[in-house]
Amino acid sequence: MTEGGNGTERGRVLLLDVAPGELLGRELERLLGHGLALTLNLRRVADPAGARAAWAGRVDFTDFDPFDESALIAETVRDGRGYHAVKSRAGVPLRAAFFTAATDPRLANRLRVVGRAGAGTDHVEQAAAVRHGVAVTHTPGSNAVAVAEFALAQLLALTRDLPAHNATAHNGDWRAPAAPARALSELTLGIAGLGRIGRALAERATALGMNVQALSRRPAEASARSLPVLLATSDVVSLHLPLTAHTRGMIGRAELALMRPGAILLNTARGGIVDEQALADALRDPAHPLAAAAVDTFEHEHAAFSSPLFGLPNALLTPHVAGMTRSAMATAALHCADHIAALLAGRPDGVPVAIPLRRAEGSGEPGP
Repeated sequence: MTEGGNGTERGRVLLLDVAPGELLGRELERLLGHGLALTLNLRRVADPAGARAAWAGRVDFTDFDPFDESALIAETVRDGRGYHAVKSRAGVPLRAAFFTAATDPRLANRLRVVGRAGAGTDHVEQAAAVRHGVAVTHTPGSNAVAVAEFALAQLLALTRDLPAHNATAHNGDWRAPAAPARALSELTLGIAGLGRIGRALAERATALGMNVQALSRRPAEASARSLPVLLATSDVVSLHLPLTAHTRGMIGRAELALMRPGAILLNTARGGIVDEQALADALRDPAHPLAAAAVDTFEHEHAAFSSPLFGLPNALLTPHVAGMTRSAMATAALHCADHIAALLAGRPDGVPVAIPLRRAEGSGEPGP
Protein backbone atom coordinates (compact mmCIF):
# COMPACT_ATOMS: atom_id res chain seq x y z
CA MET A 1 0.00 0.00 0.00
CA THR A 2 1.29 3.48 -0.88
CA GLU A 3 2.70 5.40 2.06
CA GLY A 4 3.71 8.99 2.67
CA GLY A 5 2.28 12.43 2.34
CA ASN A 6 2.94 13.83 -1.12
CA GLY A 7 0.07 15.94 -2.37
CA THR A 8 -1.75 15.58 -5.66
CA GLU A 9 -1.01 19.04 -7.08
CA ARG A 10 2.31 18.07 -8.65
CA GLY A 11 2.76 15.56 -11.45
CA ARG A 12 2.56 12.12 -9.89
CA VAL A 13 5.12 9.56 -11.08
CA LEU A 14 5.21 5.86 -10.22
CA LEU A 15 8.76 4.48 -10.32
CA LEU A 16 8.42 0.78 -11.07
CA ASP A 17 12.17 0.36 -10.67
CA VAL A 18 15.10 2.71 -10.27
CA ALA A 19 18.82 2.72 -10.94
CA PRO A 20 20.78 0.67 -8.39
CA GLY A 21 23.15 1.73 -5.63
CA GLU A 22 24.14 5.36 -5.37
CA LEU A 23 22.51 6.05 -8.74
CA LEU A 24 19.13 5.73 -7.02
CA GLY A 25 19.73 8.98 -5.16
CA ARG A 26 20.80 10.82 -8.29
CA GLU A 27 17.69 9.68 -10.12
CA LEU A 28 15.32 10.67 -7.32
CA GLU A 29 16.96 14.06 -6.89
CA ARG A 30 16.64 14.72 -10.61
CA LEU A 31 12.93 13.91 -10.61
CA LEU A 32 12.27 15.87 -7.43
CA GLY A 33 14.15 18.79 -8.92
CA HIS A 34 11.53 18.89 -11.66
CA GLY A 35 8.84 19.33 -9.02
CA LEU A 36 7.35 15.87 -9.43
CA ALA A 37 5.66 13.83 -6.71
CA LEU A 38 7.25 10.38 -6.59
CA THR A 39 6.09 6.95 -5.48
CA LEU A 40 9.02 4.54 -5.28
CA ASN A 41 8.39 0.82 -5.65
CA LEU A 42 10.71 -0.86 -3.14
CA ARG A 43 10.35 -4.38 -4.57
CA ARG A 44 13.42 -4.03 -6.81
CA VAL A 45 15.48 -1.85 -4.46
CA ALA A 46 18.49 -3.64 -2.95
CA ASP A 47 18.21 -1.86 0.42
CA PRO A 48 14.54 -0.97 0.96
CA ALA A 49 15.02 -0.08 4.63
CA GLY A 50 17.82 2.28 3.73
CA ALA A 51 15.71 3.88 0.99
CA ARG A 52 12.85 4.43 3.43
CA ALA A 53 15.15 6.05 5.96
CA ALA A 54 16.86 8.27 3.40
CA TRP A 55 13.81 9.45 1.48
CA ALA A 56 10.93 9.42 3.96
CA GLY A 57 8.96 12.64 3.78
CA ARG A 58 10.17 13.42 0.25
CA VAL A 59 9.05 10.28 -1.57
CA ASP A 60 6.08 7.95 -1.12
CA PHE A 61 6.65 4.20 -1.02
CA THR A 62 4.93 1.09 -2.30
CA ASP A 63 6.00 -2.54 -2.63
CA PHE A 64 4.70 -4.87 -5.34
CA ASP A 65 5.93 -7.04 -8.21
CA PRO A 66 5.69 -4.82 -11.31
CA PHE A 67 5.81 -7.88 -13.58
CA ASP A 68 2.53 -9.07 -12.02
CA GLU A 69 -0.02 -7.20 -14.14
CA SER A 70 -2.79 -7.48 -11.57
CA ALA A 71 -0.53 -6.01 -8.88
CA LEU A 72 0.58 -3.23 -11.22
CA ILE A 73 -3.01 -2.30 -12.04
CA ALA A 74 -4.03 -2.43 -8.37
CA GLU A 75 -1.27 0.05 -7.46
CA THR A 76 -2.10 2.28 -10.41
CA VAL A 77 -5.75 2.73 -9.39
CA ARG A 78 -5.29 2.56 -5.60
CA ASP A 79 -7.59 4.96 -3.75
CA GLY A 80 -8.68 6.41 -7.09
CA ARG A 81 -5.61 8.66 -7.27
CA GLY A 82 -3.77 7.34 -10.31
CA TYR A 83 -0.48 8.58 -11.78
CA HIS A 84 0.43 11.02 -14.53
CA ALA A 85 3.53 9.03 -15.48
CA VAL A 86 5.05 5.58 -15.00
CA LYS A 87 8.78 4.95 -15.29
CA SER A 88 10.51 1.62 -15.88
CA ARG A 89 14.13 0.56 -16.30
CA ALA A 90 13.78 -3.20 -16.77
CA GLY A 91 11.06 -3.01 -19.40
CA VAL A 92 8.02 -4.01 -17.33
CA PRO A 93 5.32 -5.15 -19.80
CA LEU A 94 2.60 -2.50 -20.17
CA ARG A 95 -0.38 -3.96 -21.98
CA ALA A 96 -3.91 -2.96 -22.94
CA ALA A 97 -5.44 -3.79 -19.55
CA PHE A 98 -2.94 -1.55 -17.81
CA PHE A 99 -3.58 1.40 -20.12
CA THR A 100 -7.34 1.00 -19.76
CA ALA A 101 -7.07 1.08 -15.97
CA ALA A 102 -4.45 3.85 -15.80
CA THR A 103 -6.47 6.23 -18.00
CA ASP A 104 -9.85 5.59 -16.39
CA PRO A 105 -11.71 8.96 -16.33
CA ARG A 106 -12.70 8.33 -12.72
CA LEU A 107 -9.08 8.58 -11.55
CA ALA A 108 -7.95 11.86 -10.03
CA ASN A 109 -4.77 11.66 -12.12
CA ARG A 110 -4.82 9.90 -15.47
CA LEU A 111 -1.75 8.41 -17.12
CA ARG A 112 -0.19 10.63 -19.77
CA VAL A 113 3.43 9.46 -20.07
CA VAL A 114 5.39 6.21 -19.92
CA GLY A 115 9.16 6.60 -19.54
CA ARG A 116 11.78 3.94 -20.22
CA ALA A 117 15.29 4.43 -18.86
CA GLY A 118 16.88 2.54 -21.71
CA ALA A 119 16.60 1.96 -25.43
CA GLY A 120 13.60 0.27 -26.97
CA THR A 121 9.90 0.29 -26.15
CA ASP A 122 8.83 -3.18 -27.26
CA HIS A 123 7.62 -3.81 -23.69
CA VAL A 124 4.77 -1.38 -24.39
CA GLU A 125 1.65 -2.36 -26.32
CA GLN A 126 1.86 0.57 -28.67
CA ALA A 127 -1.65 0.35 -30.10
CA ALA A 128 -3.07 0.56 -26.58
CA ALA A 129 -0.88 3.54 -25.71
CA VAL A 130 -2.00 5.35 -28.86
CA ARG A 131 -5.64 4.51 -28.23
CA HIS A 132 -5.49 5.98 -24.74
CA GLY A 133 -3.40 9.01 -25.69
CA VAL A 134 -0.31 8.06 -23.66
CA ALA A 135 3.12 9.23 -24.81
CA VAL A 136 6.00 6.76 -24.60
CA THR A 137 9.55 8.08 -24.28
CA HIS A 138 12.88 6.30 -23.93
CA THR A 139 16.61 7.04 -24.00
CA PRO A 140 18.03 5.74 -27.30
CA GLY A 141 21.81 5.64 -27.40
CA SER A 142 22.27 5.90 -23.64
CA ASN A 143 23.77 2.41 -23.44
CA ALA A 144 25.28 2.13 -26.92
CA VAL A 145 28.91 1.99 -25.80
CA ALA A 146 28.12 -0.36 -22.90
CA VAL A 147 26.33 -2.86 -25.15
CA ALA A 148 28.99 -2.64 -27.84
CA GLU A 149 31.71 -3.36 -25.28
CA PHE A 150 29.71 -6.29 -23.94
CA ALA A 151 29.22 -7.77 -27.40
CA LEU A 152 32.95 -7.47 -27.96
CA ALA A 153 33.53 -9.28 -24.65
CA GLN A 154 31.19 -12.06 -25.79
CA LEU A 155 33.06 -12.30 -29.06
CA LEU A 156 36.46 -12.52 -27.39
CA ALA A 157 35.27 -15.07 -24.85
CA LEU A 158 33.86 -17.43 -27.47
CA THR A 159 36.45 -17.04 -30.20
CA ARG A 160 39.13 -17.95 -27.65
CA ASP A 161 36.90 -20.58 -25.98
CA LEU A 162 37.31 -19.01 -22.53
CA PRO A 163 34.24 -20.67 -20.91
CA ALA A 164 35.54 -24.15 -21.76
CA HIS A 165 39.10 -23.37 -20.65
CA ASN A 166 37.74 -21.94 -17.40
CA ALA A 167 35.65 -25.05 -16.71
CA THR A 168 38.49 -27.50 -17.34
CA ALA A 169 40.99 -25.46 -15.32
CA HIS A 170 38.62 -25.37 -12.33
CA ASN A 171 38.50 -29.16 -12.54
CA GLY A 172 42.30 -29.35 -12.35
CA ASP A 173 42.51 -30.43 -15.98
CA TRP A 174 45.45 -28.88 -17.87
CA ARG A 175 44.17 -29.22 -21.41
CA ALA A 176 45.59 -27.60 -24.53
CA PRO A 177 43.11 -26.73 -27.30
CA ALA A 178 42.67 -29.31 -30.03
CA ALA A 179 43.45 -26.62 -32.59
CA PRO A 180 44.81 -23.09 -32.15
CA ALA A 181 42.31 -20.26 -32.20
CA ARG A 182 42.21 -17.86 -35.11
CA ALA A 183 43.34 -14.29 -34.58
CA LEU A 184 40.72 -11.56 -34.76
CA SER A 185 42.33 -10.31 -37.97
CA GLU A 186 41.39 -13.65 -39.56
CA LEU A 187 37.71 -13.29 -38.68
CA THR A 188 34.80 -11.50 -40.33
CA LEU A 189 32.23 -9.92 -38.03
CA GLY A 190 28.73 -9.49 -39.41
CA ILE A 191 26.64 -6.86 -37.61
CA ALA A 192 22.88 -7.08 -38.11
CA GLY A 193 21.64 -3.62 -37.19
CA LEU A 194 23.88 -0.63 -37.83
CA GLY A 195 22.34 1.80 -35.37
CA ARG A 196 24.19 3.45 -32.49
CA ILE A 197 25.22 0.14 -30.88
CA GLY A 198 26.10 -1.53 -34.17
CA ARG A 199 28.28 1.39 -35.21
CA ALA A 200 30.02 1.47 -31.83
CA LEU A 201 30.78 -2.25 -32.13
CA ALA A 202 31.99 -1.85 -35.71
CA GLU A 203 34.43 0.87 -34.66
CA ARG A 204 35.88 -1.26 -31.87
CA ALA A 205 36.08 -4.45 -33.91
CA THR A 206 37.75 -2.62 -36.79
CA ALA A 207 40.31 -1.14 -34.40
CA LEU A 208 41.17 -4.70 -33.33
CA GLY A 209 41.79 -5.71 -36.93
CA MET A 210 38.57 -7.54 -37.73
CA ASN A 211 36.92 -7.44 -41.11
CA VAL A 212 33.47 -5.94 -40.48
CA GLN A 213 30.36 -6.08 -42.62
CA ALA A 214 26.87 -4.97 -41.69
CA LEU A 215 23.19 -4.66 -42.50
CA SER A 216 21.16 -1.56 -41.81
CA ARG A 217 18.70 -2.08 -38.96
CA ARG A 218 15.97 -0.51 -41.09
CA PRO A 219 13.72 -3.38 -42.20
CA ALA A 220 13.50 -2.06 -45.75
CA GLU A 221 17.28 -2.34 -46.10
CA ALA A 222 17.77 -5.53 -44.07
CA SER A 223 16.20 -7.49 -46.91
CA ALA A 224 15.70 -11.22 -47.27
CA ARG A 225 18.49 -11.24 -49.87
CA SER A 226 21.12 -9.47 -47.78
CA LEU A 227 20.55 -11.31 -44.49
CA PRO A 228 21.52 -14.72 -45.92
CA VAL A 229 24.67 -13.19 -47.38
CA LEU A 230 25.64 -11.76 -44.00
CA LEU A 231 25.05 -15.09 -42.27
CA ALA A 232 26.90 -17.12 -44.89
CA THR A 233 29.97 -14.88 -45.04
CA SER A 234 30.56 -14.02 -41.36
CA ASP A 235 32.51 -15.95 -38.73
CA VAL A 236 30.71 -14.08 -35.95
CA VAL A 237 27.23 -12.54 -36.29
CA SER A 238 26.13 -9.96 -33.72
CA LEU A 239 22.48 -8.86 -33.53
CA HIS A 240 21.63 -5.22 -32.81
CA LEU A 241 18.09 -4.85 -34.12
CA PRO A 242 14.92 -3.59 -32.44
CA LEU A 243 12.16 -6.13 -31.87
CA THR A 244 9.44 -5.35 -34.40
CA ALA A 245 6.96 -7.27 -36.50
CA HIS A 246 9.68 -7.40 -39.18
CA THR A 247 12.44 -8.74 -36.94
CA ARG A 248 10.54 -11.11 -34.62
CA GLY A 249 11.79 -14.64 -35.32
CA MET A 250 14.08 -13.48 -38.12
CA ILE A 251 16.83 -15.88 -36.99
CA GLY A 252 15.32 -19.36 -37.16
CA ARG A 253 16.32 -22.84 -38.32
CA ALA A 254 16.76 -21.88 -41.97
CA GLU A 255 18.88 -18.84 -41.15
CA LEU A 256 21.08 -20.71 -38.65
CA ALA A 257 21.73 -23.41 -41.25
CA LEU A 258 23.23 -20.77 -43.55
CA MET A 259 26.03 -19.86 -41.16
CA ARG A 260 29.67 -20.70 -41.76
CA PRO A 261 31.10 -23.86 -40.19
CA GLY A 262 32.38 -22.94 -36.74
CA ALA A 263 30.37 -19.70 -36.67
CA ILE A 264 29.30 -17.84 -33.52
CA LEU A 265 26.04 -15.94 -32.89
CA LEU A 266 25.79 -13.05 -30.41
CA ASN A 267 22.47 -11.60 -29.24
CA THR A 268 22.40 -8.48 -27.07
CA ALA A 269 19.34 -7.09 -28.86
CA ARG A 270 16.00 -8.72 -28.01
CA GLY A 271 15.16 -12.34 -27.29
CA GLY A 272 12.25 -12.51 -29.71
CA ILE A 273 14.53 -11.94 -32.70
CA VAL A 274 15.98 -15.46 -32.36
CA ASP A 275 14.04 -18.71 -32.24
CA GLU A 276 15.58 -20.05 -29.01
CA GLN A 277 14.46 -23.63 -29.59
CA ALA A 278 16.00 -23.63 -33.07
CA LEU A 279 19.18 -22.13 -31.61
CA ALA A 280 19.31 -24.77 -28.85
CA ASP A 281 18.81 -27.58 -31.37
CA ALA A 282 21.59 -26.18 -33.53
CA LEU A 283 24.00 -25.98 -30.61
CA ARG A 284 23.22 -29.57 -29.60
CA ASP A 285 23.98 -30.88 -33.09
CA PRO A 286 27.73 -31.48 -33.56
CA ALA A 287 27.22 -31.50 -37.34
CA HIS A 288 25.57 -28.06 -37.38
CA PRO A 289 27.72 -25.19 -38.69
CA LEU A 290 26.97 -23.05 -35.63
CA ALA A 291 29.61 -23.70 -32.99
CA ALA A 292 28.56 -21.43 -30.13
CA ALA A 293 26.28 -18.58 -29.11
CA ALA A 294 26.28 -15.84 -26.51
CA VAL A 295 22.81 -14.69 -25.44
CA ASP A 296 22.03 -11.76 -23.15
CA THR A 297 18.35 -11.29 -24.06
CA PHE A 298 15.61 -13.90 -23.93
CA GLU A 299 12.01 -14.40 -24.94
CA HIS A 300 11.10 -14.87 -21.27
CA GLU A 301 12.99 -12.82 -18.68
CA HIS A 302 12.94 -11.81 -15.00
CA ALA A 303 10.56 -13.95 -12.90
CA ALA A 304 9.50 -15.84 -16.05
CA PHE A 305 13.13 -16.53 -17.08
CA SER A 306 13.21 -19.78 -19.00
CA SER A 307 15.02 -20.98 -22.10
CA PRO A 308 15.80 -24.20 -24.00
CA LEU A 309 19.40 -22.97 -23.96
CA PHE A 310 19.82 -23.83 -20.28
CA GLY A 311 22.64 -26.30 -19.66
CA LEU A 312 24.31 -26.13 -23.08
CA PRO A 313 28.09 -25.78 -22.66
CA ASN A 314 28.47 -23.89 -25.95
CA ALA A 315 25.85 -21.31 -24.96
CA LEU A 316 27.18 -18.35 -22.95
CA LEU A 317 24.13 -16.97 -21.11
CA THR A 318 23.84 -13.71 -19.19
CA PRO A 319 20.75 -12.05 -17.63
CA HIS A 320 20.25 -8.96 -19.85
CA VAL A 321 23.17 -7.04 -18.35
CA ALA A 322 24.92 -5.77 -21.49
CA GLY A 323 23.90 -2.16 -20.95
CA MET A 324 24.50 -2.06 -17.21
CA THR A 325 27.55 0.10 -16.72
CA ARG A 326 27.57 3.00 -14.25
CA SER A 327 27.80 5.65 -16.92
CA ALA A 328 25.16 4.10 -19.16
CA MET A 329 22.66 3.62 -16.34
CA ALA A 330 23.21 7.11 -14.98
CA THR A 331 22.72 8.65 -18.42
CA ALA A 332 19.54 6.65 -19.02
CA ALA A 333 18.05 7.42 -15.60
CA LEU A 334 18.72 11.15 -15.71
CA HIS A 335 17.65 11.61 -19.31
CA CYS A 336 14.47 9.62 -18.69
CA ALA A 337 13.67 11.88 -15.72
CA ASP A 338 14.13 14.94 -17.91
CA HIS A 339 11.98 13.48 -20.69
CA ILE A 340 9.10 12.64 -18.36
CA ALA A 341 9.17 16.11 -16.80
CA ALA A 342 9.28 17.82 -20.19
CA LEU A 343 6.33 15.87 -21.57
CA LEU A 344 4.24 16.44 -18.45
CA ALA A 345 5.03 20.16 -18.66
CA GLY A 346 3.98 20.33 -22.30
CA ARG A 347 7.52 20.74 -23.67
CA PRO A 348 7.91 17.85 -26.12
CA ASP A 349 10.54 19.46 -28.36
CA GLY A 350 13.70 17.39 -28.43
CA VAL A 351 12.23 14.55 -26.38
CA PRO A 352 12.59 11.15 -28.09
CA VAL A 353 9.17 9.56 -28.26
CA ALA A 354 8.23 6.20 -29.69
CA ILE A 355 4.58 7.20 -29.34
CA PRO A 356 3.74 10.94 -29.33
CA LEU A 357 1.45 12.44 -26.74
CA ARG A 358 -1.95 13.38 -28.08
CA ARG A 359 -5.48 13.78 -26.86
CA ALA A 360 -7.10 10.51 -25.93
CA GLU A 361 -10.11 9.78 -28.11
CA GLY A 362 -13.32 10.61 -26.37
CA SER A 363 -11.58 11.47 -23.12
CA GLY A 364 -12.43 15.14 -22.97
CA GLU A 365 -8.98 15.58 -21.41
CA PRO A 366 -6.48 17.70 -23.33
CA GLY A 367 -2.84 16.78 -23.68
CA PRO A 368 -0.22 19.08 -22.19
